[in-house]
Amino acid sequence: MSSTAITATTYQENIDVQKKRWLILIVLNLFTFMSTLDGSIVNIALPVLSRTLHLPVAQIEWVTTAYLMAICTAILFFGKLGDIVGKIKIFKIGTIVFILGSLLCGLSSSLSMLLISRIIQAFGASMTMANSQGIVTDIFPSNERGKALGLIGTFVSLGSIAGPSLGGIIVSSLGWQYIFWVNVPVGLVAVFLGWKLLPKDLIKVKDKIDVPGSLVFAIFILTLFVGLLLGQQVGYGDKRIVASLVVAVVAFAMFIRLELRRPGPLLQLALFKNPLFSLSILCAFLVFVANFCFNIISPFYAQNMLNLSPFHAGFLLMLLPISMVIVAPLSGALSDKIGSELLTFAGLVVMVIAQIGLAQLHAGSSIPLVGLWIAMLGIGSGLFQSPNNSLIMSTVPRTQLGSAGSVNSLVRNVGMVVGITLATSILFYIMSKEAGYRVTGLVPGHPEIFLAGMHVVFMTSASICLVAALLTGWRLIGARRAKTQQEKG
Repeated sequence: MSSTAITATTYQENIDVQKKRWLILIVLNLFTFMSTLDGSIVNIALPVLSRTLHLPVAQIEWVTTAYLMAICTAILFFGKLGDIVGKIKIFKIGTIVFILGSLLCGLSSSLSMLLISRIIQAFGASMTMANSQGIVTDIFPSNERGKALGLIGTFVSLGSIAGPSLGGIIVSSLGWQYIFWVNVPVGLVAVFLGWKLLPKDLIKVKDKIDVPGSLVFAIFILTLFVGLLLGQQVGYGDKRIVASLVVAVVAFAMFIRLELRRPGPLLQLALFKNPLFSLSILCAFLVFVANFCFNIISPFYAQNMLNLSPFHAGFLLMLLPISMVIVAPLSGALSDKIGSELLTFAGLVVMVIAQIGLAQLHAGSSIPLVGLWIAMLGIGSGLFQSPNNSLIMSTVPRTQLGSAGSVNSLVRNVGMVVGITLATSILFYIMSKEAGYRVTGLVPGHPEIFLAGMHVVFMTSASICLVAALLTGWRLIGARRAKTQQEKG
C-alpha cells in the first residue's frame, strides 16, 4: 500500500525535540539563508558578469536560470524521496551537496564550468528546499506554525540583505568567482549544527520512487524552459523552439496521465482537490513571477540607469529584504491569531501599488523615491509570504508534507524562471520596437530604450499581482461567509 505511515509517534509529543525546536529552525534557516544569499549575490553580479565575459544579457541570465531549472527538475523527486526515506535524512545530504557545488562555482574559470557547478549546487539546494518546510510543519504545533514559517521568510530576507552588499564588495574588489565561496564557511557551520541537533526521522511512508514520472517531468521542465529562454535569442518562430515547446506540452500531458494512474505518484495530485491549497499555490506562483520580474530588471536599472556602483546598488536593493525582515515574522505571528486570508490580501494590494510606482521611474528619479517603492514591495511581500506558506502547509496530511513542501518550492522556483523569461521577453520586445532592430542587451547611449521596456515590465508585474489580489479577495470573502454561517449554525 502507498503512503502508509510506519510510526504513530510525532515530534510534537517528543519533549527533547520540542525543547530544541527553535534551534532546529535556526539550522534549517541557515540553509534557507545560504540559498537566498547565493541567488541575491548572483543577481547583483549579472551586469558585471555580462561585461567581464563579454556576453549579452540574454546569455548571462543562464547563470541564474540554470540553477533554477535544475532545482525545478529535481525538487519533486527529492520531496517524494523525503517522504519515503525521511525528510531530515535527505535534508542532511542536501547540505553537503550544496556546499560542494558552491565550492566548485568559486573555482570555475569559464561560463560552462560555472553552469555545471551551479547545477550541482542546485541539486543540493533542491534537497533542502523540498523538505525544510515539511520538517518545520512536522515539528511545530499549529499555534506556532505561522510564526515558524514567518521566520523562514525572515531568513530568506536576511540572505537577500547580505547578498547585495557582500556581492557588491566582493565583485568590486576580488572578482565574481569569489561570490560563491561565501556559502562554504556558513554551510560548514550549518552542517555541524544540523548533524548535532536534527532528530532522527520518525515519519516515513512505504512507497516506491516514481522513476517514469521523474523522467517525464524532467523532460517537461527542460524542454519548456529551454524553449522559453532560447526563444528570446533566436525568436519564438524558430522551428527548434516550436519543437521544444511542443515536446514540453506532450511531456506535461504524459506526466499528468502517468501520475493519475500510478499508486505512488511523484506528484500527489490529490493535494489539488483542496481548493485552499490550490488557490494558495497559484497565488504563490503569481507573486514569485512578479517579484522576479523586479529581481532581474532592478540591478540593471540601478547600475546602468542610476549609474550606481555594484556596492551602492546592492545597498539600495537591500531595502526590499530589510522590509521583509521586519514584516515577515510579524505577519506570520499575526496569522496564528487572526488567520491568514486578510494578511495575504493586504500584502498583495501593497505589492500592486509598489509595482505601479516602479513603473513610473526614469533615469533621473531620486534615490529616496526609488527606495520608497522598493521598500513597499518588500513590505507587501512580507505580509503575503508567511501567511500564505502557513495556509499551504497546514492543509495537507503529515505523510505528504515532503510532497507538499516540494510542490511549494517547485512553484516558487518555476515562478522565478517564468518571471525571468517574462521580464526579459517583454524587455527585449519593447526595446527592439523602440530601437527599430532586434535587441537582446542594453543599447549604449540610449537609456530611454531600456526604460521603455522596464516600464512595460513593471506594469505587467503589477497586473499579475492584481490578479492574485482578486483571487485572495475572493478567498477572504468566502472564508468570512463560512465563519458567519458557522456562527449562525
